[in-house]
Amino acid sequence: MKAIIAAGIAIQVWALLAAAPARAADPVEDQAGALEEMRETGPQTAPVELDGEVLFWVVGTKSFPAADRARAIRGNIVALARDPAVQPETVQVTDAKFATRIASGERPIMYVVDADARIEGLGRQVVASAHAIKIRSAIEQYRQDRSPQVLLRYALYAAVATASVLLALSLALRTLRRAQRVVEARYKARIQAVTIQSVEVIQIERIWAILSRTFRTLRWLVVLALLYVYLGFVLGLFPWTRLVSIRLADLVLDPLVTMGRGLIHYLPNVVFLAILVGVMRWTLRVARLVFTGIERGTVKISGFDADWAQPTYKIVRLLVVVFALVVAYPYIPGAESPAFRGLSLFFGILVSLGSSSTISNIIAGYSLTYRRMFKVGDRVRIDEVTGDVVEVRLLVTHLHTVKNEEVIVPNSKILSGDVVNFSSLARTRGLILHTTVGIGYETPWRQVAAMLRMAADRTAGLLKDPEPFVWQKSLGDFAVTYELNAYCGNAQAMSALYSDMHRNILDVFNEYGVQIMTPAYEGDPAEPKVVPKERWHALPAEGRADGGATSGKSPGGDRPKGDDRH
Repeated sequence: MKAIIAAGIAIQVWALLAAAPARAADPVEDQAGALEEMRETGPQTAPVELDGEVLFWVVGTKSFPAADRARAIRGNIVALARDPAVQPETVQVTDAKFATRIASGERPIMYVVDADARIEGLGRQVVASAHAIKIRSAIEQYRQDRSPQVLLRYALYAAVATASVLLALSLALRTLRRAQRVVEARYKARIQAVTIQSVEVIQIERIWAILSRTFRTLRWLVVLALLYVYLGFVLGLFPWTRLVSIRLADLVLDPLVTMGRGLIHYLPNVVFLAILVGVMRWTLRVARLVFTGIERGTVKISGFDADWAQPTYKIVRLLVVVFALVVAYPYIPGAESPAFRGLSLFFGILVSLGSSSTISNIIAGYSLTYRRMFKVGDRVRIDEVTGDVVEVRLLVTHLHTVKNEEVIVPNSKILSGDVVNFSSLARTRGLILHTTVGIGYETPWRQVAAMLRMAADRTAGLLKDPEPFVWQKSLGDFAVTYELNAYCGNAQAMSALYSDMHRNILDVFNEYGVQIMTPAYEGDPAEPKVVPKERWHALPAEGRADGGATSGKSPGGDRPKGDDRH
């Protein structure tokens, strides 16, 4: 039986390719390859279409696929329809041993074989007769659809449809605008009343935003619906665009159907993902409440600093999200597809290649937090930069210097270098401000120590308890180096305090006629290098006539104000 079917298809192939009235006596013997191929693969089908209408289905082989055979049959039908000399009644059926021939006179159209008949589940002669009727009707319809009278009538229909859709579109849009204006007028009046009597105006504003979007969406839906109906009708009038009209619904509905089927298929996974997202959000909310309580002091954990609350919450949040992604990965639609895996691998490579410094800075940022090296508001020195910490981020730390500069330092650099925190002990034990002077050997060290302590006592902002103290740092070649040490409780005022302390040292040593030997010199001058009291306020300096110390700024800031700062 398969041999007979393949022989019939071979006759069809030979007849269509030869396209000549004369046929070979026995073409089946020349188609042994087609017979063998038919036995191995079985029949493949394709529709024969004309002007968007499916006439019937045919089978094919690998050497002559069903689509190519259907295209050739369609070409034969179109050629007959375009020939005015051919009448539809001339299409007749002739039965043979292996196939049934459908032709118009000596012009073959197709051969119906048992495989074609098996598609319909009927006999070969019955199927061939039905195909012949279809072909006659298609030829008549082809000529009728392209007649000038019909085309003119269809053109008038298209013009009427165009005017109608424009009118309907104008009326629909005008109606929607009028409805929106009515709602807006009522809404504005309601807003005035709510503004006077209530404070829930914001909620009504949100409702109006939703209503505005709803009207906008309705306008687009009306436009798209009218265009869809219009295009389907107009394109269906003309034979050249009838196929587009038939498939217009498929173009719109097929994606929706595909998405719907995919949603139904992945519905259990979607439900699981929704539950997972809900659990993750609830866990993060509880964690945020706990760590916010720790930060505010309402929740206390032994050994856990309040400054660790927000960084720890960020770590917990990251871990929860990563864990949720790992759990959700197998349930994500398309996660097993090669494209999804390729994208995952691509982004993984990008992250691994470009985030080494970023990750090191993030780790350094968390290390700074948990090591408690400094916190916001502390005055620190990092490398050669001294300033107040204004913000600590995961990647960088922002410093505000005494010169009103903002310096951004990478956290990895901070972790690998030395950090001096001036504020950490200043609040409880006091910060020691220290400065050195070089005094000649002819001056008693007790006098020098007393004068340095006196200068510290005159400096407002330095602590009296603990008391200032003086160290002899070294016995140099030309002078003894003394160091004054005094306590202060405000690290932010250290620059102003240093300035005041240095001025008071100069004043005290001038009062007692003791020469400061720094910078050093080799020759001893004839006159001591001291400033007489009457010259302390020589022009353009300003101050009291009696030579008393001028007032300086209190140690609460870095820019002291005083007459001797001019």
